[in-house]
Amino acid sequence: MKNIVLFGPPGAGKGTQAELLKNKYDLVHISTGDVFRFNIKNQTELGMLAKSYMDKGDLVPDQVTIDMLKAEVNNNPDAKGFIFDGFPRTESQAASLDAFLKEKNSGIDGMVALEVPENLLVERLLNRGKTSGRSDDQDESKIRNRFNEYESKTAILKDYYQKQDKYYGVNGVGSIDEITSKLEEVIDSL
Repeated sequence: MKNIVLFGPPGAGKGTQAELLKNKYDLVHISTGDVFRFNIKNQTELGMLAKSYMDKGDLVPDQVTIDMLKAEVNNNPDAKGFIFDGFPRTESQAASLDAFLKEKNSGIDGMVALEVPENLLVERLLNRGKTSGRSDDQDESKIRNRFNEYESKTAILKDYYQKQDKYYGVNGVGSIDEITSKLEEVIDSL
């Protein structure tokens, strides 16, 4: 079983790469955003609880997010492993994920982070915003704020996984195929 945390700033190409990697390694891709949207759309108990926080403009508590991800893992008992995308975001979430996977006699094999210079990411997101309709990809100040959020949280997680010798930074600049090859080298070494 291989369990990967795929990390990177907005616009780094996580979604694209997760799709390619899940097919190559036969892993289940768990995107926090997708899990939230699914639970809210289907009005699950956890989805409605998360929505109640979001509707008030509050952050969804870690435990609600963790419970959603646990359910997703438990719904895939025959998985050969998971790509966690957008989770964990805090050290407490990382510790909870470690504890949960340990109960299943498993663990995180590596945090693979796509590293891309901020100016290139701004350019990518502004271009994506022209076609995606996402308002948060059309305003440079909002984009830069997302990077600040990412940087302040990632530094902690980078340290968390480095202490376990599980952090792998990958240059996220190049063609999709070039980046996929770099990621495969790391994953094959785990």
